[in-house]
Amino acid sequence: MKKLSLLGLAALLSACQSMQPAPKASLEGEVFYLQRIALPPTAILSVSLQDISLADAPAKVIDVQRGQVQGQVPQAFHLSYDPLKVEPNHRYSVSARIEVDGKLKFITTENHAVRLDGTDPQPLKVRVDPARY
Repeated sequence: MKKLSLLGLAALLSACQSMQPAPKASLEGEVFYLQRIALPPTAILSVSLQDISLADAPAKVIDVQRGQVQGQVPQAFHLSYDPLKVEPNHRYSVSARIEVDGKLKFITTENHAVRLDGTDPQPLKVRVDPARY
C-alpha cells in the first residue's frame, strides 16, 4: 500500500512540474497621431499583435490590449506572447485603432512589423491616422 501511495505521489509531483507556466515575452510601446485634437473620455484604444503570414487568410491574433484611453496621446500599450510559439518564417505586426462611441476614428495605415526575437526596438511607436469614410 505504501508503494502505491508513493507512486501516486511521484506521478502527481511530476505532473505539477510539467505544468509550469509558458514563458512570456512582451512588447511595450505607444500609439500616437499627428492631428492636434483631443480624444473624448469615451474613446477606446485597441492594440493587437498579429501573425500576418498568410496573405489570403485573416490575421491570427496573438494578444490584444483594449480599454478606455487615459488622457491624450501618446497612449502606452503592453502586449504579451509566448516566444516558444514564434515561427521564424512567419511575419508579425502590431496594429491599433481608436473608436469613439462605436465609430472608428483612427487606425494604423502602415505595417508595423515586429520580429519577436528580442531585437525589436522598445518602446514601439505606432502611428494611427484618421479613418476615412
